[in-house]
Amino acid sequence: MSEILIPLTKPLAKVPEELKVYDLEGKVVSTIKTPPIFYVPVRIDLIRRAFLSAFTAKLQPKGRDFMAGKRTSAESLGVGLGLARIPRQKGGIRGRFVVSTVGGRRAFPPTPKKKVHEEINKKERRLAIVSALAAIAIKEFVEKRGHRLEKTPQVPVIVDDKFSDIATTKELRETLKKLGLWDDVERARLGTKIRAGKGKMRGRRYKTPISLLIISHKKEPIIKAAKNLPGVDVATPETLSILHLAPGGVPGRLTVMTQKALQALTEKFKVKIL
Repeated sequence: MSEILIPLTKPLAKVPEELKVYDLEGKVVSTIKTPPIFYVPVRIDLIRRAFLSAFTAKLQPKGRDFMAGKRTSAESLGVGLGLARIPRQKGGIRGRFVVSTVGGRRAFPPTPKKKVHEEINKKERRLAIVSALAAIAIKEFVEKRGHRLEKTPQVPVIVDDKFSDIATTKELRETLKKLGLWDDVERARLGTKIRAGKGKMRGRRYKTPISLLIISHKKEPIIKAAKNLPGVDVATPETLSILHLAPGGVPGRLTVMTQKALQALTEKFKVKIL
């Protein structure tokens, strides 16, 4: 892919020049130079547009049957009877067919021809993803999203590649506690509420806050260990999207990633600081 050229003469002050790498015990094992992708300016407008495009791409257009409310033999009785000229049911005066009657058609029903997908240019979408990646390295954006950072050593948390080999939820929970990330998972668990409305009957009973994002260089077996943790998502550099990085179009999600995943993202989104 072509490089993304960013007109910056010096790195942003909020981003550290080096990032620490932690092992599964929460201890610092090495430091790496901050990749250029974390120096990209955060374009909230582009992030929201890209999120809206990705979100509406999953929606299925819906509409009404064009004959709904019109399948009737009702006819108007005409003038001179002191009745409105509304189509009447045979053998009675009950109205049918028109908007103002019970069982009649709708005035302006939803149509499946409506365009629901908001499109975005490829380069804008790539820049939005890189911009959302840069936001996960700025503490102010992460705190503004409501994440708990009291025990978190840095954002994003870079861990050893052995993190992807965690196979059980119990082991993952202990590792997140040592990395200072478990408080945010608890925030999502305590914040889970029952949805108001009919969505409770349609498989959407609970609303769970967004919590941790795990970016791993491989999905197995870490995805099985994390699937039961509330608000936690697992993605790879190949499957990472704006839906992961900025849920609701709001950048700054609390993220933990492996070293190989960070290298893959750096190679995938080549950023050059001018």
